[in-house]
Amino acid sequence: MTQLTLAELATITGGELHGDANASVTMVAPMDKAQPGHVTFLSDSKYAKYLADCQATVVMVKQAQRDLCSGNVLVVADPYVAFAKVAQALDTTPKAAEQIAPSAVIAEDVTLGENVAIGANAVIETGVTLGDNVVIGAGCFVGKNASIGANSQLWANVSVYHEVQIGTDCLVQANTVVGSDGFGYANEKGEWIKIPQLGTVVVGNRVEIGSCTTIDRGALEDTIIEDNVILDNQMQIAHNVQIGYGTAMAGGTIVAGSTKIGKYCIIGGGSVINGHIEIVDGTTITGMGMVMRSIDEKGVYSSGIPLQTNKEWRKTATRVHRIDDMNKRLKAVEKQLKPSADA
Repeated sequence: MTQLTLAELATITGGELHGDANASVTMVAPMDKAQPGHVTFLSDSKYAKYLADCQATVVMVKQAQRDLCSGNVLVVADPYVAFAKVAQALDTTPKAAEQIAPSAVIAEDVTLGENVAIGANAVIETGVTLGDNVVIGAGCFVGKNASIGANSQLWANVSVYHEVQIGTDCLVQANTVVGSDGFGYANEKGEWIKIPQLGTVVVGNRVEIGSCTTIDRGALEDTIIEDNVILDNQMQIAHNVQIGYGTAMAGGTIVAGSTKIGKYCIIGGGSVINGHIEIVDGTTITGMGMVMRSIDEKGVYSSGIPLQTNKEWRKTATRVHRIDDMNKRLKAVEKQLKPSADA
């Protein structure tokens, strides 16, 4: 169990402490359930009603809420960011592996940095380079000539195909596949002819990839995931896709081939993005968005119909099917009402 004093929390968060600097905490907890020894935070004003009676050893708040607290207070610029930093400092999640397991299969010419750990039954093929402090979980596969940068970690059963490059300080969750073939075929008289996928995947630094996500290698050029990108679970990133710096994409999103997504974009869960299009920097697409054409103006975009009762939905669907006929009738009425040129 990790224990931190409030003085240490102030250093970690860059906050201003009001209270006992020697008091200590061991975990983060929700404000309405926190007990002595816990640290909590206020990032949503609807929880302010719990401040007066909060039992946490310390509460992290903005300056505006300082006087609402009765005990130790840590005033910070952004309580949610402070929570993230403190949670990291108190994190007790084990590593995916602690040492090189006897059952791991490692080619003789693999380049291993300092303090590398490789779990049971992992396979590391010829020509691979693993940087310092890399952790490879049990059952992982790292293909020929792949490289994984310092401090990166793969959880169990991740597959990294040949030639794939993963940068430093990356985290890849279990069962994800990086570098599988893109969906490339030609058709000759009804017969599918596979197109070899000759590119690779290049993942930048400080990238996190959720579990059961698939990132395909490029057909001729590379699929590129830039630095500081976060990808959720169960996503499909097709061949030759480029995802810009700092973009965040939620679970279940599908991106078709050769699409370029800009920097600092937010893509909601379950979205579907067409291939061979571009999305400008700073774009937000809300959940279940269907993007059929390029977006060249920064903004928030949505599509789809919010949930309705079945009865309401049936009426809406019926009206949608009649839109074309209604449009023709409207144009006919407008034509009749439009004054003639000779009048």
